[in-house]
Amino acid sequence: MTVNDSPANPEQPGQLLEPGVIRFERLLPGPIERVWAFLTESGKRARWLAAGEMAPRVGTEVMLEFRHVELSPETVPTPLRYRDMDQGCTTRHTITRYEPPHVLAMTWGGGSEPLSEVTFELRAEGKGQVRLVLTHRRLAGDSLQDVGCGWHAHLGVLRAVLSGVPPESFWILHQRAERVYAPLK
Repeated sequence: MTVNDSPANPEQPGQLLEPGVIRFERLLPGPIERVWAFLTESGKRARWLAAGEMAPRVGTEVMLEFRHVELSPETVPTPLRYRDMDQGCTTRHTITRYEPPHVLAMTWGGGSEPLSEVTFELRAEGKGQVRLVLTHRRLAGDSLQDVGCGWHAHLGVLRAVLSGVPPESFWILHQRAERVYAPLK
């Protein structure tokens, strides 16, 4: 996939590093401890991704409760192909790295989809900004488009929340991203 070389661009698509590995970079308003809190604290994480209490140690299980329609004040119907998520969904994950405030990694998927792993890496950068690098590994080929669109939309919501502006609807962001990630299908 061709990507813009500027990781500060909030619309930059994820980069396919190799088969089954997609990486996103975003420059976010900090400080780093604040961004870390939005990764690890249920109430803050619920504003851009999913709620769920997280014990701060490797090996613990995390149940994430996704409610995509609640991520924005804008009411947009869930696309037909995702209607099974209309009332939310809960997923199970295991923390594989926990190094505050720099690295959080956990398993992803399982159940009906193959188990993969997501790593969030944070680095403070000048003037109160934080570079977030999100890498999703061990993805099945047929899930790359959905995963790319999902992370792209969730990171758009995170940027808005951290910037103090109301986020666009998750589903509008997701639909816009579908055009970008269509080649991964």
